[in-house]
Amino acid sequence: MPLNLTQKILAAHLIRGELVPGGEIAVRIDQTLTQDATGTMAYLQFEAMGVPRVKTDLSVSYVDHNTLQMGFRNPDDHRYLRTVAAKYGLVFSPPGTGICHQLHLENFAKPGATLVGSDSHTPTAGGVGCLAIGAGGLSVALAMAGEPYILTCPKVVRVTLTGALTGWAAAKDIILHLLGELTVKGGVGRVFEYAGPGVATLSVPERATITNMGAELGATTSIFPSDAETERFLAAMGRSEDFTPLAADEGAAYDEEIVIDLSALEPLVAAPHMPDRRARVADLAGLKVDQVAIGSCTNSSYADLKSVALLLAGKRVRPETDTFISPGSKQVLKMLAAENLIEPLLDSGARLLEAACGPCIGMGGSPVSAGVSVRTYNRNFEGRSATKDAKVYLASPLTAAQIALKGEFTDPAGWGEPPARPELPAKAPDIRQLFVFPPADGAAVEVLRGPNIVPLPAFSPLSGKIEAKIMLKVGDNITTDHIMPAGAEITALRSNIPAISRHVFERVDATFVSRITAEGGGIILGGENYGQGSSREHAALAPRHLGVVAVLVKSLARIHRANLVNFGILPLILVNKDDYEALAEGAALSLDTGRLTPGGTLEIGANGGPSIAVRNDLTAGELRIIKAGGLLNAVKAGFTA
Repeated sequence: MPLNLTQKILAAHLIRGELVPGGEIAVRIDQTLTQDATGTMAYLQFEAMGVPRVKTDLSVSYVDHNTLQMGFRNPDDHRYLRTVAAKYGLVFSPPGTGICHQLHLENFAKPGATLVGSDSHTPTAGGVGCLAIGAGGLSVALAMAGEPYILTCPKVVRVTLTGALTGWAAAKDIILHLLGELTVKGGVGRVFEYAGPGVATLSVPERATITNMGAELGATTSIFPSDAETERFLAAMGRSEDFTPLAADEGAAYDEEIVIDLSALEPLVAAPHMPDRRARVADLAGLKVDQVAIGSCTNSSYADLKSVALLLAGKRVRPETDTFISPGSKQVLKMLAAENLIEPLLDSGARLLEAACGPCIGMGGSPVSAGVSVRTYNRNFEGRSATKDAKVYLASPLTAAQIALKGEFTDPAGWGEPPARPELPAKAPDIRQLFVFPPADGAAVEVLRGPNIVPLPAFSPLSGKIEAKIMLKVGDNITTDHIMPAGAEITALRSNIPAISRHVFERVDATFVSRITAEGGGIILGGENYGQGSSREHAALAPRHLGVVAVLVKSLARIHRANLVNFGILPLILVNKDDYEALAEGAALSLDTGRLTPGGTLEIGANGGPSIAVRNDLTAGELRIIKAGGLLNAVKAGFTA
């Protein structure tokens, strides 16, 4: 039977299960990646498993999120990450080397390989035909220990690209268009597989922009075929030996199909405060802009920044429009420097930042109060910039650069001719010497821990009966930024669960932590797509530490659902969504957990009034994990999903 590209890779790595959408499958993982905001906890979990060496083909620990190193906490965590990597056989990428996804694409991602990463934008590697999936840190730790990665077999959507981009339209506009069509929950349970004649017109960096932001659809992952463009990219990176041609079989079947005519696209933005709030740039003409930020794992490649440098050459950005540029890696910087393209950026008045995530996760670069910020990033959630009342728009690098020059949105019809789309040089500079490769035997390496690195909390098995109050009621599209905020102060506490737990939901309800602590635990009531966004498992781990025993929602985002299971929080779905309105904060719920069955429905009592029907979509293995009190407890007891 002809197979699509996704099925080919899954079939080659399948350990158990069948490739039938909706069923549970377990796949072998070739590579893992972590970043420092999620990696510290992932390695504490890996150490707790007692495995002497990682068992993947390659595992990389990147430091890119919190490179500010304010006080001892971040430097201590980075030292911990470096020594853990040496002891257990990981490659270590020091702070300042670059952003994990850009670096992995340049140096390690391979067509046909499987990759799981403790960052939701891990699918960036799909730009070279790698099946790359974002996951919680505990899932990544298990993969490093040689365990299969367990997931629900996704549907595969063929996205047929026709035509070619014209004018000022860019790869960013392709994914913004798709988000506008499908919404931030339109990709749940799906892989987006790109095909059609338009694919050949897109470079690997452009493809990676699209697969990166596929995460905002809620997709399992996104992937492009490995073709002549992939071969050209890998050759430029000095990795010709990693190239393998890979595409869907002729006549392969798909569950759904979407067609996008690239030639019909124009410059778009995502308006505040969701990546699916698509708008035409032309329709925003006249809107003043206080800040422009170019970079992030979505749009910080050599091609992105060269096009910006060519546009800004000999020009000055508006003084009242603070402009940042963050290169994706030191390789990108070296390539720009070799072509004398750093000077035009500096002379334009833009600020050149470190090769790191930076303002994308609120690490500096916050907009002014109530400011309008145009960013080439992937998320514009309320408060993510660390300025709660800022209005953040997402745009392509060339659109952002035009806005920086004019200080406001203008109609692209008046922009003239765009710079030529940059071609990669035949040979890019090599920065592999900047990675710290592990010794052949790490047994003698001492793992160094600072005082902020606190042992993992132990969690009790699920009790036979849950009697708890709804401690917080929230609406639709609650993100992991709402649950567990980022930013320099909070992210520095990532290895200290008791300390970071004090910040749970603080930007939603400043009284939440004190109330749930006084109550001794409780339940969260949420709307649609609860837990969308970042893969940070702290958004499940910290609430669990505070005593959250269950979340009751209309629907759940994929990665957060998995993290809830991993830490023993029961995810329940309202059978009748109208019951959401009937339930209030403070309502007492009663649930007999002994009556839980995989995928089953049951009634729960609410304040002694009429019962409410809830269901779960758990497998038998996931339910066992929750009853054990979480995945670590289950592993120690000798069973997993």
